[in-house]
Order: sequence, then structure tokens, then C-alpha cells
Amino acid sequence: MPFEKEASCVYRGESIFTCVQCGECCRGYGGTYVSREEMRAIAAYIGEDIRGFEKKYCDDSGGKAVLSQQENGFCIFWRDRMCGIHPVKPRMCREWPFIRSLLCDPSNWEKMASMCPGIRKGVPADVVKKCVEAMLENE
Repeated sequence: MPFEKEASCVYRGESIFTCVQCGECCRGYGGTYVSREEMRAIAAYIGEDIRGFEKKYCDDSGGKAVLSQQENGFCIFWRDRMCGIHPVKPRMCREWPFIRSLLCDPSNWEKMASMCPGIRKGVPADVVKKCVEAMLENE
């Protein structure tokens, strides 16, 4: 839940992430990987069989399924400034911006902040790591 994420991670009394619902996290940047279970959940949610779902809504990236993108670079399920599969969105989407890879390289927080207006810039690496650890623990 975005509210829980916003309330859980603070630095100097301010949240390090506040979702502004701009959709930038739903645009490009390598694609959103989806597991078989996630594909099944999304397919059921939109009333599609799994094979039809894969064919219509997924692409291959290094042998793994990723959600397709629209021509404008946004996820195929991003419409009218809203996620069309929000209740069943993939893990990658649920975790954003507190993603696992930040535990290895917290300096990527600043790169992410350059794309996402909801991410606070200038947060020290140790604070980023603590917040990521806390958020992933709650998932």
C-alpha cells in the first residue's frame, strides 16, 4: 500500500517517497517482470485465459516474461493516469521504489529520483538501505 510506504520511511522528519500518481514508474526502464503466479492473477482479474494473456500482454526479455508496453513507453495496463490491474499488480510494482537492487547499490536512489518526482533526493545511502529493508520485510 502506498500510504504504508509513505508513512514508514522518513529522513529528517519527511517521507523519502510520496507517490504523486504521475505514472513514471509505469514507463519503460527495462520492463516489468511477471512471475507465472502473477500472470495467472492478472489474467483472472481481466477475464483472460493464461495463454491469451501471455500472447496479448507480455513480451520476452532474456527468457522471462515482462508486461508489454504501449507505444508511448507506458505499461500496457496504464490508462487514464491509473493502473488497470492495481489490485493484482506484480511484485516489482508493489515494491517501487523500495526495490531489492537498492540493497546492493543504494546510489541508484538518486538515479530513480531523477525519473520519479515522488522520490526525495539527497537521502543518505544508509537511510535508503534501512527503508528498503523495512519495506521488503513488510511485503
